[in-house]
Amino acid sequence: MLSVKDAAEAIDPSVPTDRFADLFVGVSPGTPQAAERLAAGLHTLEMVRTEELRTTGSAAARAEQLALTLHRPDLQMRARLIRADVLRRDGDAAESGRIAQQVNAWATEQGDAYLIARSHLLLAGFFRHVGDLADALTHAVQAVAHTEPDVPARLRARHLQVLAMMLHENGSPEESQRRAEQAHDIAAAAGDHEMVLQILNNMAYSAYENGEEERVQELLAELQAVSARHGLTLGAHILDTVARIELSRGNYAEAEAALHPVLTGDAEYLISEGMMLATALLTAAEAQRLRGDFPAAQATLDRAALLCDARGVVAGRAHVRHAQAQLYAATGRYREAYEEFERFYAAMQSLLSAQREARARAMQAMFENEEARRDSARFRELAERDPLTGLYNRRYIDERLAILIEHAIRAGTPISAALVDLDHFKRVNDTLSHATGDAVLIQIAGLLADAAAGSAVAGRLGGEEFVLVFPDIGAEEAHRRCEQLREAIAAHDWQPITGRMTVTASLGLTTAANGQTSPSALLAAADRNLYAAKRTGRNRVMADPVTP
Repeated sequence: MLSVKDAAEAIDPSVPTDRFADLFVGVSPGTPQAAERLAAGLHTLEMVRTEELRTTGSAAARAEQLALTLHRPDLQMRARLIRADVLRRDGDAAESGRIAQQVNAWATEQGDAYLIARSHLLLAGFFRHVGDLADALTHAVQAVAHTEPDVPARLRARHLQVLAMMLHENGSPEESQRRAEQAHDIAAAAGDHEMVLQILNNMAYSAYENGEEERVQELLAELQAVSARHGLTLGAHILDTVARIELSRGNYAEAEAALHPVLTGDAEYLISEGMMLATALLTAAEAQRLRGDFPAAQATLDRAALLCDARGVVAGRAHVRHAQAQLYAATGRYREAYEEFERFYAAMQSLLSAQREARARAMQAMFENEEARRDSARFRELAERDPLTGLYNRRYIDERLAILIEHAIRAGTPISAALVDLDHFKRVNDTLSHATGDAVLIQIAGLLADAAAGSAVAGRLGGEEFVLVFPDIGAEEAHRRCEQLREAIAAHDWQPITGRMTVTASLGLTTAANGQTSPSALLAAADRNLYAAKRTGRNRVMADPVTP
C-alpha cells in the first residue's frame, strides 16, 4: 500500500502558473541571434528549481517549435527533454519515457554528451516511477558518467543528487552518501545555496531512513544554518522532512512547529504543488493528533481535503481519509473510523489499479519505441550495406568519405584511400561459375574487413572493385597496410574455392597530406594509381609518386 511519501510520485493535475510563458516572445527565425537567444532561454528552463519544473511546459513547447524552424536539432532535443520532464510530473510517464528514449538514441548517435547525460537522468526518473529501481540506478550512473566538467554546477549537482538517491534506494548507503556529499560540495562551491538546501534535505531523509540519528541532527543543523545565513525560505517539502524526523523522535510539538509556515498559509506555500502541500498538511495533522489537540488536527485535515479536492490530488485525498479514520479512532468514534477506513481502502485499491495500468502503458510505450528504433537502425544499416559481402556500399562510402574529408580539412590531418581491384576476375566467373565468383568476393570482403582496423572504412563499389579509406593515416602507414592486404589476398588458401586458379589484387593508393581534397578528387587519384598498378604487371600496390 502506498505511503504518504510514495504518494508524492502520484499525479497532481493542478496546473501551476507558467511564469516562463513569455520567455521566447519576440524570438523568431528572423530575429538577430535567434539561436543564441533560444539556447539562453533553454538554459534558464534547465536551471529552474525542481519544484518549479511544471511551470516550464508552455515555454518548452514554444522552444521546440523555434528550434525546428531554425534547423537546430540539438536545441530541439533540449526543449523536448524539458517538455518530457513536465509530462512525467503531470502524470504522463509513458510519453515522457518515450521522448527521453528517443532523445537518448539521437544524442548517442550524434555523440552529444550533454544530451546523453540529460536523457539518462530523465530515464532514471522514469524507471523509478514504474518501480524498476535497478534500471533507474543504471541510467543515473550513465547520467553522471556523461556529465562533463563544463556543465553548469547546478546540473552537475542535480545529476549526482539523483544518483545518490538511486544508490540509497538500491541499498548502497555508503556510496549514496559519497555522491550526495560530492553534489553538496559542487553546489556550495558555486554559491548555489538553494541547491545546497535540496541536497541537505535529501541527505537528512536518507540518514533518517538509515537510522543515523547523529548524522540526521548534523544535517538538519546545517540546513537551518544555510537557510538563516542566506535568507532562504524552506520549501514545504523540506519542512515536511524536518517534521517527519521530529515525529519519529516523539517530538510532536516540535514537528507541528516546523510546519508552522504551511499551517499559516503563507503565499510562498500556496503556490506549491498540491501533493507537496497535502503531504505537509497530513504530517502536521498527525503531529496535532499525537499530542492530543484533536480540534486542530480536524481543522488541518479539513483543509487538506479541500486542497486535494480543489486540485484533483487523488492520492492525497485517499491519505486524508486514512488520517481521518485514525483521528476518529483516537476520539472514540470507532464506527466512523471503520467506515472512513473502508473508503480509504477502496480509494487506494482504485489508485493502485490506475497506477498499475499507467505503468503498464508506460512500459509498453517504451518497448514499442525501442522496437521501432531498432527496426529503423536495422533498415538504415541494411540500406548502407552490400547484400553479398556485408561491406559498406557505394552510397555509404560517398556520404562517409565527404564527412571524413571535412574532418581532415578542419584538423589538418592526412587521409588516404585505396581502390582494390581483383586481377583477371572475369576468368573466375567464366571458367568456374558466378557462384564461385561470389564465394571469392565474400572471402575478399573478410580480408578487407581485417585490413580496415580502427577507424578505417572498407566498402564494395561494385563488381570486383573495393575501396579502403584510412582517416588520419599518412602515405607510409597506408602503403604498409595495403601491402599487407595484397600479400594476405595472394597467400590466402583459395584451393577449396578456385582449385588451381590463383586470386590476386591490384591496389591504387593516394594520400591527401593535410586533407585538402574532395571525395571525387581523392578517388580519381586512387583510380589513376590503380590503372598504373594493372598496367605494370598487376598484384602490386601503386601509390602517389614521391616528390623530392
